Amino acid sequence: MGLVAQGKAHNVASSYLHPGVYVEEVASGSATLSAGATAIAAFVGFTEKGPTDDPTDPMGLKPRLVTSWSQFEDLYGGLIPGAMLPHSVYGWFNNGGGVCYIVRVAHIEPAGEPSMKALPANDRTLGQPVTIESIEPDADISVVVTAEESDDDDAPASFTVTVVADGTEAESFTNVTVVPGDRNIETVVNAESEKVRVATLEAIDPDFDPAMTMLKPGTFPLEKATPNPVEVKPKAFSGSENDRTGINGLVIADDVTMVMVPDLVTAATMEDGSVDLGMWKKVQTALIDHCEGAGNRMAVLDAPPGMSVQQIKEWRSDTAMYDSAFAALYYPWIKVDNPVATNGADSELLVPPSGHVAGLWARVDGERGVHKAPANEVLRGVLDVEMPITDKEQGLLNPDGINCIRTFGTRGIRVWGARTLSSNTDWTYIPVRRLFNMIETTISDGTQFAVFEPNDWRLWSRLTRTITSFLTGLWRDGALFGETANQAFFVKCDAETNPQDQIDRGMVVMEVGIAPVKPAEFVIFRISQLQESGE
Repeated sequence: MGLVAQGKAHNVASSYLHPGVYVEEVASGSATLSAGATAIAAFVGFTEKGPTDDPTDPMGLKPRLVTSWSQFEDLYGGLIPGAMLPHSVYGWFNNGGGVCYIVRVAHIEPAGEPSMKALPANDRTLGQPVTIESIEPDADISVVVTAEESDDDDAPASFTVTVVADGTEAESFTNVTVVPGDRNIETVVNAESEKVRVATLEAIDPDFDPAMTMLKPGTFPLEKATPNPVEVKPKAFSGSENDRTGINGLVIADDVTMVMVPDLVTAATMEDGSVDLGMWKKVQTALIDHCEGAGNRMAVLDAPPGMSVQQIKEWRSDTAMYDSAFAALYYPWIKVDNPVATNGADSELLVPPSGHVAGLWARVDGERGVHKAPANEVLRGVLDVEMPITDKEQGLLNPDGINCIRTFGTRGIRVWGARTLSSNTDWTYIPVRRLFNMIETTISDGTQFAVFEPNDWRLWSRLTRTITSFLTGLWRDGALFGETANQAFFVKCDAETNPQDQIDRGMVVMEVGIAPVKPAEFVIFRISQLQESGE
């Protein structure tokens, strides 16, 4: 904003016709960049159910944003046997995660049988005299029973039965009874309903006390038959970009920064209890390829369960052979409380650590920043690890990029590693890769204003000021290395980086160099004994 005096150069389209103060808005010489989100996770796996509010996605397979555990329960159900994703999502929120996407993979199919419910009587001695079932298989139907008032104290009790299909009232039957007669519930419903039928009706003596011939009022959802399991192959996890399913369906979630597949173990476990390591590698390779292609997210990988230190080292080196700066591997599995256990022996459950670790990443991002290594931090909600690891054992795993989760007595259970799976020493550490992901995304999103602008020194200067201001802020926050800003980064956008032939092709090129801080992975104290001098 500025006060414009008469005689000052101004837009030709405007005119100063009378004396006074003129106020005009003047574009800033630089834009302000705000660091992009770094802690948005995506979970691909199995759930109890899927969202049903999208008619184009009846099975709820498309990525869906979830911001709390209660919202997850409403959309996808809770903790259930045979699914690791819910436990991972719970660990994500418990460890500090806030926003995540859920990508459901279909691992069950409808039973193809009618939904069914037995309606109870008011008098417990009568049990459940009426059984209602849907005409269509696997229908989402509820039956609402409402008592009716009568002036005849000797008449059998009557009630209204309302059928609610897919959340909408579809049918209603009034003045029906459970005793023989024209208004018998079986006679009325089976003759008129297009949604349900009375499958069984126990005979009730009409001479009973009328109060004993009344169904219990209330809403009774018809229970669907147990779904049939289906075989899940690697392609189901990979999914389709066009159909917005599986890992590749996350193409529509531009803000995702970390991706996990916790139910890989569920699908890869064979009948004899062993794990199909071929499938394990195929799915994790697809996940790594997706993250590298996106360029702004990392794969948080779970090691196969039940492996010793020697086995995981050999698997990493001889079988998996991953080499990517966009992936991090964690070992071993962790033990958590199992609230759905049916006996004391199952009160603890081994789960893949990726969801809990991702929540820790989010917590560290919020408390310290993405440049801080997500390590030497306590994992919340973890009771124990699958197997303890010693210093010497970790000395074998750490060089191969296997990040260990270890117990430290009164210091708790901590993540004790922060390496990627890259052989390139420039990208050894997770915080370096994630810092660059954040910077690149922020610059890309925050400089869209430059597209189609006149390609001259004014644009170059504006871009330089914008990026310099952003990187200076990161340096002040401790994300960049150097005692001065000049040591921490450089920004160059001028005639040298933009010669005329390049301008003629419609290109503007800026060179940015960044010196990231790296974690102090090995803290070494050199201690010597001082000798007394002769003086």
